[in-house]
Amino acid sequence: MKDFKDVEELRAEFEAMTNSSDEYCADGSCSTGEEVDLKDYPSYTEALYARIVAPHVSGIYFSRWDIKEIANVAGDSMAIHPRKRMFELLMKFAVSQERMEAVLDAMENHMLEKIAIYREIADNFPHSAPIFEEKIAKAEATIKIFPQILKEYF
Repeated sequence: MKDFKDVEELRAEFEAMTNSSDEYCADGSCSTGEEVDLKDYPSYTEALYARIVAPHVSGIYFSRWDIKEIANVAGDSMAIHPRKRMFELLMKFAVSQERMEAVLDAMENHMLEKIAIYREIADNFPHSAPIFEEKIAKAEATIKIFPQILKEYF
């Protein structure tokens, strides 16, 4: 960590940090609203896990049972494991373009079902609408990158 001689130097460094988001967000950790480059991760499975399975990014929580059902719909039989392991196994199943399309289609259908539930809750409980609108927007943005995923994966 950098040693600061006085408070003014610390203040100047803080202002530089807040004014220059590029320098401090170079690792992609800051939210920018731009498309995510899936090639920035150590492996493609890690990138997809971070983009799809993380509910704060995708707007949808995928439980272990959800992943099992998505695998089943796509044509794979899967036992219950930790979520990350199940997702890794699902990606190992999706070794061909046809299988990956089946996985992404199953994920999209699952997400659309969740979006319908979110919209129903938002309609029935209007004060909760802002919360669910944010989740719906994230889910719809995630669904929109599925063609990009398919293009980059194969």
